[in-house]
Amino acid sequence: MIQTIPLGRALQETVATPYRDLVTRPTGVAVRGYIQRAIAGSSAPTTMLDFTEVGLLDFSCADEIVAKLLLDTDPGTDRYVMLLGTREDHTEAIDHVLNHHALAIAVVTDPDEPPQLLGRVTPELVRVFHCVFRVGPGDAGSIAETLGWTLERAADALLTLSLLRLLRAEAGTFHPLPR
Repeated sequence: MIQTIPLGRALQETVATPYRDLVTRPTGVAVRGYIQRAIAGSSAPTTMLDFTEVGLLDFSCADEIVAKLLLDTDPGTDRYVMLLGTREDHTEAIDHVLNHHALAIAVVTDPDEPPQLLGRVTPELVRVFHCVFRVGPGDAGSIAETLGWTLERAADALLTLSLLRLLRAEAGTFHPLPR
């Protein structure tokens, strides 16, 4: 099950503004609070933040809404956040703040393709992430075999992706996030 939060609506419900722009840190704090309440009130493990109706996104709002939301997520929970409907200017701001905080997030750009990764990820992590999305759940051995890697190399990458909350780990098997 997936919960989708349209950020344009979140903005309208939290800040009295006729604009569709996510600008200023106080706006970002208010919208993040809205998102956190929606996540807390849902049983869905994955939340999609939908940027489709958003105009401008400045660095302070990207930091408050995306980076701090990820930083505030309890690592002991099975809660995941992905992005949807981002434009190039949105992804530039988000990527910048995620790199600053050593975080990463998945962005759904095409339902038939693996999500794009933003933030602090290496090409090796991207390769493993895409492998899991293409072939489905697997353990370190199956991913290593698929990629022609050593078991240790695959295990390290899978563990890193799960710690970044880009894959779901369950009993030694790594699963793509539902989208």
